[in-house]
Amino acid sequence: MKIAILGYGKMGKAVEEDALANGHEIVLKIDKSNLQDLTIENLKLADVAIEFSTPLTVLDNIYLCFDAGVPVVVGTTGWYDNLKLIEADCECRNTALFYASNFSIGVNIFFQVNEILAGIMNDFPEYNAEITEVHHIHKLDSPSGTAITLAEGMLAVMNQKLRWKNILDEREGKVTNEALGEHKQTGITDPALDQSELIIHSERKDEVKGIHTVRYVSENDQLVFTHEAFNRKGFAQGAVLAAEWVSNKAGVYSMRDLLGFITEKKQ
Repeated sequence: MKIAILGYGKMGKAVEEDALANGHEIVLKIDKSNLQDLTIENLKLADVAIEFSTPLTVLDNIYLCFDAGVPVVVGTTGWYDNLKLIEADCECRNTALFYASNFSIGVNIFFQVNEILAGIMNDFPEYNAEITEVHHIHKLDSPSGTAITLAEGMLAVMNQKLRWKNILDEREGKVTNEALGEHKQTGITDPALDQSELIIHSERKDEVKGIHTVRYVSENDQLVFTHEAFNRKGFAQGAVLAAEWVSNKAGVYSMRDLLGFITEKKQ
């Protein structure tokens, strides 16, 4: 399989390493030093593109892949407000988009179990839920796409939570995206807190690859559920697997499609 890598940073290099190890060919590598090479003609040399750029460039890259008729696997986050429009355009052009907030197999198992656990905890409102995500100081968006996926999975099955809210630890930096989702919350029950909100605490620290924790706290005890990434290999392996899976398809897909997860949503 011939692959174009859009965003040849640390993740792009990890994708390249995994792709080559699995017998694939890299026909195009784009970073800020050779943006002039990102053309429809060059993209058409690839069977599939893998996109790990920035929230500022991802939409242009997706549309360029659509113009070239090349399936694109997108690992960049921070663009999901435009998802419905992108999905419609993808379907109209009969091309393929595979997107995920996190390509790690372990994280996607984490997502699945998180929804099951949230469904159980929905029957025990004395436990207040919150999410913490910790990433390296170079990460541009807050909260992480992974944290948003966790929150949305919880909000889909928890009746007492209506929206999420992001709080970035000011000891590490400034809030870059304080957004409200459709649902939300935070730690031990406090009358001063809006109990319909699911709080996402974001921290930016050193070179942390990614730690996501879901916590349910009552006056008597707490449940803590955590995934920690040790390196970028798991993300790269999942992205290459997604590229292999989507290369001959049309439509919009996610890791849920690839892994075959099915969950029940609240009525």
